[in-house]
Amino acid sequence: MIKKEETGSIIEMCPVRNVIARFGNKWALLTVLIIGEQGVVRFNELSRLIPDVSSRVLSSTLRTLEADGFINRKVYAVVPPKVEYRLTEVGESLLPLIRQLTEWAQTNMKRVMNHRKKFEATSTN
Repeated sequence: MIKKEETGSIIEMCPVRNVIARFGNKWALLTVLIIGEQGVVRFNELSRLIPDVSSRVLSSTLRTLEADGFINRKVYAVVPPKVEYRLTEVGESLLPLIRQLTEWAQTNMKRVMNHRKKFEATSTN
């Protein structure tokens, strides 16, 4: 029997599953956008700019973005520790798409919310 990882399945190679799905985390796109706007940002500053995210979730999001090459993390050998984040070239290339999605969301938010309300009203009957 051939193991799944040996098959080179389309799922493993699929850009949607392996790249875009990483942004299913509700904080990833916002984090990229804020780092892009700030240029260079430290963890505590980023945490203040996204007040709804916990430190644990923000740390995890930053690790994922770093692992995928969207951000660089620079650690300074000082006490207390100083860590800065900035976008990589790949992260920068994502910014126009995030901005476009943000504009779309702002334009269509009322329509989406109205559809949700209608759906919820009809599905509870």
